[in-house]
Amino acid sequence: MENQASDIWEKVRQQFDTGPYPRVTLETSPKDNPGLLYIHNLVTAYYLRNHKVIKTAGKVILDAGCGTGYKSLVLAQANPGAKIIGIDLSEASVSLARDRLKYHGVEGAEFQVLAIEDLQQLPYQFDYINCDEVLYLFPDPAVGLKAMKSVLKPDGIIRANLHSSLQRVQYFRAQEVFKMMGLMDDNPRELEIELVHDTMKALKDRVTLKALTWKPNYQEDDQSILMNYLFQGDKGYTILELFSALRAADLEFINMVNSRQWELMNLFKQPDNLPVFLGMSLPEISVEERLHLFELLHPIHRLLDFWCGHPHQAQSFTLAAEWTTSDWQRAKINLHPQLRTAVVKAEVDRCIKQFNPFEVSEYLPITGKDFLVDSTVVACLLPLWESAQSVSSLVERWQKLYPVNPVTLESTSDEEAWESLRQALIGLEEQGYVLLEPHL
Repeated sequence: MENQASDIWEKVRQQFDTGPYPRVTLETSPKDNPGLLYIHNLVTAYYLRNHKVIKTAGKVILDAGCGTGYKSLVLAQANPGAKIIGIDLSEASVSLARDRLKYHGVEGAEFQVLAIEDLQQLPYQFDYINCDEVLYLFPDPAVGLKAMKSVLKPDGIIRANLHSSLQRVQYFRAQEVFKMMGLMDDNPRELEIELVHDTMKALKDRVTLKALTWKPNYQEDDQSILMNYLFQGDKGYTILELFSALRAADLEFINMVNSRQWELMNLFKQPDNLPVFLGMSLPEISVEERLHLFELLHPIHRLLDFWCGHPHQAQSFTLAAEWTTSDWQRAKINLHPQLRTAVVKAEVDRCIKQFNPFEVSEYLPITGKDFLVDSTVVACLLPLWESAQSVSSLVERWQKLYPVNPVTLESTSDEEAWESLRQALIGLEEQGYVLLEPHL
């Protein structure tokens, strides 16, 4: 078994030495991709787990399986002041990663040719570990998770993912076809890629494998051929297998990275009017069962993308919708860092001046749907673009902006201002745009 695993890793290393991944040009910057920065910002995962806001300066972040370093660059830009460490099996990829972060002026980043199993050789403990598009290459993903756990600080967080066996089943079938043809016996190169092209072109369009996997742009996209049809060591998993690996590694599930796109109730036409059996049983099932039911009903996610960490490290918190008046009076309101940019601020100013709703989802596309904020609410929240605010200061601003109720023409009471602001903040927090931090 050990020799088999070693053979797989050697094939993987050779494949990425020949074709370093991802093939993103050196000049490309993620600064205009706020959704990507949001996912890779430690603030996002830490708040989800603890409902506290953490500063990224001074944190130590590992990109485990960094490839050519594009995600390392994303991590650097998403977490100002953090130290970035990258490791990868492929020496060619590591060399490109060093060049990339140097090109973009990221100081202090370190890259090494190192296997994830050998992480303890590094002189660091990490606040955050990003292991993107790697874990599914392990014959046993728990091995990779245990290795990362061994260098994770007690309150640190791991982001990792596995290929979905349900969503990706057609590509696994294709890989079996090309294994039968001997195209994956060694490191696939130009000849093997050309044979994949020829095979898929020769099939009738209505043949299931071609209809479900082949895309016209693959004809000119060797990387997609390698990463789908000829991907050495590729393997798929279910949610149940993901949770089994977490238990084997003694790690605690935090949430799916794109959790809003895993909402089970969104699959039903009338979530409030379900058949009796579903209406009674669904509220009682575990998080693991809910996610597994989702993937069985609607396997749309290529990656089972998740956050996890050491057990029993989550801090207790009360959801904002359940806060008392005293909780609100002592709370601190933060804007998510990925919204605090000059471009977003300029659009906010424009919307306020022209009394237009602010389409926040255009500037931070994390919900999978359009999300507009009324200009009256945005005007009240404007100070958040400078710093965190107390609720009482925002209530005071609301009353200055809207001293009169437009319907009754009576003075806006404290209660009206509090309730209007509370409802707006709860909605924005549920979507991930603001962070509501209770003051202890």
